[in-house]
Amino acid sequence: MSDSQSCQAEACALQTCLNKNTYKPEKCDERLRALYNCCQTMYELGGESAESTACPMSSVVKRWIKDHPDARAKKI
Repeated sequence: MSDSQSCQAEACALQTCLNKNTYKPEKCDERLRALYNCCQTMYELGGESAESTACPMSSVVKRWIKDHPDARAKKI
C-alpha cells in the first residue's frame, strides 16, 4: 500500500458511520479514534516524509490524541 493510501480503510469506515448516523455523530467516536490512531502510527513510522490523503497534518493528529485520551486506558 502506498503512503498516500495509508489509513484509507479507517477513513472510509468513519465516513460510512457518519452517513448512517447523520444526527448522532457521537456514535462514530470509535471510528474517529481508529483513524487518528492509524494516522499517528503512520507518522511515527514514516517520520516527516509520511503523508496520506486520509490523514490530517501530523500536528493536528498529535493535538487530537492529546486532547482525547482513550477512556478505556483510564479504567485499567
